[in-house]
Amino acid sequence: MKCLRSGDSLGGADEVFPSSGSLASATKDFSASEHSCLGEHIDKKPDTGNIEEAESSLRESGVLNYEEARALLGRYEYQKGNIVAALHVFEGIDIGVVTPKIKIALSRSRERRKKHSQNHTEPQMSIHSVGLLLESVFLKAKSLQILERFKEAAQSCKVILDIVESSLPEGLPDNFGAECKLQETLNKAVELLPELWKLADCPREAILSYRRALLHQWNLDAETIAKIQKEFVVFLLYSGGEATPPNLRSQMDGSFVPRNNIEEAILILMILLRKVTLNRIEWDPSILDHLSFALSVSGDLTALANQLEELLPRTITRSERYYTLALCYYGAGRDLIALDFLRKLLRCREDQDHVPGLLMASKICCENCSLAEEGVSFAKRVLQNLDGRCNQQEDHANFFLGVSLSAQSKLAISDSERFKRQSEALHALETAARTRNPLVLYHLSLEYAEQRKLDAALHYAKCCIKLEGSSNIKGWLLLARILSAQKQFLDAESIIDSALDQTGKWDQGDLLRTKAKLQIAQGKLRNAIETYTQLLAVLQIQSKGFGSGKKLYKDNRDRARNLEVEIWHDITYVYISLLQWHDAEVCLSKSKAIKPLSASRCHAIGVMYEAKGHYKEALKSYGNALDIDPGHVLSLVSSAVVLKRCSSHSNPTVKSFLMEALRHDRFNASAWYNLALLHKAEGTASSLVEAAECFQAAHFLEESEPVEPFR
Repeated sequence: MKCLRSGDSLGGADEVFPSSGSLASATKDFSASEHSCLGEHIDKKPDTGNIEEAESSLRESGVLNYEEARALLGRYEYQKGNIVAALHVFEGIDIGVVTPKIKIALSRSRERRKKHSQNHTEPQMSIHSVGLLLESVFLKAKSLQILERFKEAAQSCKVILDIVESSLPEGLPDNFGAECKLQETLNKAVELLPELWKLADCPREAILSYRRALLHQWNLDAETIAKIQKEFVVFLLYSGGEATPPNLRSQMDGSFVPRNNIEEAILILMILLRKVTLNRIEWDPSILDHLSFALSVSGDLTALANQLEELLPRTITRSERYYTLALCYYGAGRDLIALDFLRKLLRCREDQDHVPGLLMASKICCENCSLAEEGVSFAKRVLQNLDGRCNQQEDHANFFLGVSLSAQSKLAISDSERFKRQSEALHALETAARTRNPLVLYHLSLEYAEQRKLDAALHYAKCCIKLEGSSNIKGWLLLARILSAQKQFLDAESIIDSALDQTGKWDQGDLLRTKAKLQIAQGKLRNAIETYTQLLAVLQIQSKGFGSGKKLYKDNRDRARNLEVEIWHDITYVYISLLQWHDAEVCLSKSKAIKPLSASRCHAIGVMYEAKGHYKEALKSYGNALDIDPGHVLSLVSSAVVLKRCSSHSNPTVKSFLMEALRHDRFNASAWYNLALLHKAEGTASSLVEAAECFQAAHFLEESEPVEPFR
């Protein structure tokens, strides 16, 4: 090394250092230069193993040329921490001049390995010299990185990969260059290049470098490949840019080629999970975290559930597996499967107080009326386990409890049990409302409205709209329905008009239907028909926008079709009230074309027959409606009315229809009124008392009946 730094010749060979580019003159200004302040990043102790490597190179080639000498000196300066000096030395190496020799040496080295022959003509450059020169290029890139010249560093690092890839297009053989640390240098360069492009703010080049690192055979170990894959996934998912799809020319026809960042990240993460399953790499929880995010964004949570179920036992804990699977299936809309996993989780002794699982189970149950009782149980268990330790989770539990109790009250047999459940529901919702959560306030207003406590319902509905910044259509609709129950039709219509002004065309369906019903309640039948016509036009635009093959919009498309059917029936009732039979029949034919089997259409036909005085045909139509839907309340009440009018059936039959209607809807004023008439006709003292109670209930419900159901 003293010879190198003083410029003395080695072995007396004058031709080793050309006079025009003397190494001594090139480096004499740096031999005593001050240590760089950036040197703290470098191990300053010289690597004696590298000296031995250099000696090996000298023995093998018999000469140390200009580039190799600079490579050794640059490495020495770099290890001492003289970054600027090292860079100056490295920049004196013309890598373009020696690249052809390096390529020949690499390609011939592979050929010798294939033929297992020792008689092949020796290449002009030894494999040790190749390793030394490529290491100098790598150290130059590291020096530029430390000096924050990131783009130049990336370009320098890329040279290494270009040389090796062009020399060995089929990939590196096993243990290639191990004796001269060539493989180690290559590994570091493959890992470093994408990082340099990211630091240089060149996302496209970074992605190409990641793909290059993973698709070419660099002979990397499994853990290094996994590390690169995980870093690439993080960049794809969270960099904020969108990469062009990879050009996988080596893929077989029909193979999957990702179309965007999300799909490419998911593909890599699934490969990583398969490696974990095969015990090729260690388990890393971040793999599942990133895959959960990617599949959630793509909307394919069922695929995530499948991946979770394929994980080996003990990869993740039992509770984490069941809870995450429940989240996946719930997000995919398969609530009952999610609930089954939560039941399995909560059935185990050590997890029976798993609060997140209990909360989620109570949430699923409160969204399904048939699971109300189980939902109440789950929510109460949450409150017992929390015991005041977390107000936020307690508020969630009280909210789910209130919604479940409300649903449970509708299934109560006795009035006392129903009133008890309703009171408990209000108490739970009021407790949860202390957070001023708009969703909680909405349900609290809804519960007050259904219990006909309209002033309180109106107050909370206004609070809900105010907190949401008038952005939720459900809040507007509830407010308008509460006002209509108070017979403030003009105010309710103005509320709907305000909501229409702040809502896009595609979201105006429910608002326009409510407006039409408000106009009908005010006797503005022609205006109502115009509003319904406007609504049908909106639905036509929606149906074209949804398309015929988009699975994502299937639920919205089905809902729009059902809404269109109901609108034709609404218009039918308007035309029947105007005695315009032909127009009513046209509307019924329109609804039949959309949905041939419909209980509400059969009921509308029955109403038209009844208006014409054809009671037998009307009763037959109501019967058809009940065949389709035995719980169709309007058909039950209408059947009772027609049977009573015909007087050919006994009162018990009429009463059974009315009681069945009230079992399904206790707030139906018409059912209570006709039941009162039935009791009054009996003429006994007890029946008259019952008739008075039924008249009172009918009057109360009619006075507080909205133009549409609150819920």
